[in-house]
Amino acid sequence: MWDFSLTNAAKLMGRTSPFIILRLLVYVGIALAYILATGIGAGIGYGVTAMGDGDGSGTFLGGLLGFGIVSGVLYWAREYLLYLIKAGHIAVLVELLQGRELPSGRGQIDHGQKVVKERFKEASILFGVDQLIKGILRMLNRMVMSISRIIPIPGLEKVAGAINGVINTSLTYVDEVMLAYNIKTGSDNPWQSSKDALILYAQNYKTMLKNAVFLMVFMYASAFVIFLVILLPVAAIATLFPGSVGTWSFLSAALLAWSIKAALLEPLAVTAMMDVYFKTIEGQTPNPEWDQKLSSASDKFRELSQKAASYVSDSFSANTTASPAADTQAAKPVGGTSADTAP
Repeated sequence: MWDFSLTNAAKLMGRTSPFIILRLLVYVGIALAYILATGIGAGIGYGVTAMGDGDGSGTFLGGLLGFGIVSGVLYWAREYLLYLIKAGHIAVLVELLQGRELPSGRGQIDHGQKVVKERFKEASILFGVDQLIKGILRMLNRMVMSISRIIPIPGLEKVAGAINGVINTSLTYVDEVMLAYNIKTGSDNPWQSSKDALILYAQNYKTMLKNAVFLMVFMYASAFVIFLVILLPVAAIATLFPGSVGTWSFLSAALLAWSIKAALLEPLAVTAMMDVYFKTIEGQTPNPEWDQKLSSASDKFRELSQKAASYVSDSFSANTTASPAADTQAAKPVGGTSADTAP
């Protein structure tokens, strides 16, 4: 069975209500922007193609154009959504798991974003780390979750892709757990702490994947129930738009269900996975064997290792500039030996 408690995760998440409210405002706002832009686009398309003896066949294309415009805007804003909302929320959840007290109200949001900015000086760094983590996790899934490991029965190759697809879907929020490790360790080198987080995840992949799949099933089943609950009231509103009422009802309900999933269900799953991850890796150190395995299997992991090795933090740069003589003295071996020169 699973190793998390949804009740405890919900209690912890409830203590971050300012972030929950912010997420609801942002994600429901995004869903409404999609619905509004799609509806306006469909209306314009219908009106243009219905003039004269037209049949209004431009409804679909107009709606699709409106949907695409909002998607384009969100594509460029995605790293800031991660930087200011998701990562900030993760930061305060990490502190709660460590037993710390949090500010209330707007102060909690400011505090979470301050912590993120201390760990990731720029949004582009956090976004780059997150994208590398996602790619490495997908590779790790392919490497360790062959069909023979899951169901060692001959003749099941045809369902291998489907099973791996389910597992890949379950990893959609695991990258946020890796970011939580980044924040918890307080490292000045986000690339190195991300590398350590991934190695620790790989060392415990059976435990982590099992819990990730359980949470995925819960999350998507809950989202489907939410979709069914809001479908009827949305259908009444959808009658205001031209074209097929059923199409607009389905699309609008799906977007609103997605927004609630992103605002409420995803942070619940992340909180549960963070709890499992930190308890599982407690007392462990990154295994060099897994470092070698991941390096040999993934270009992205090698890129992560290179960035970790070449990264220079602001604090290190400041110390080097302020006291080069001290650094030179520190580099001299004491008593004619140095641990760094050991083979």
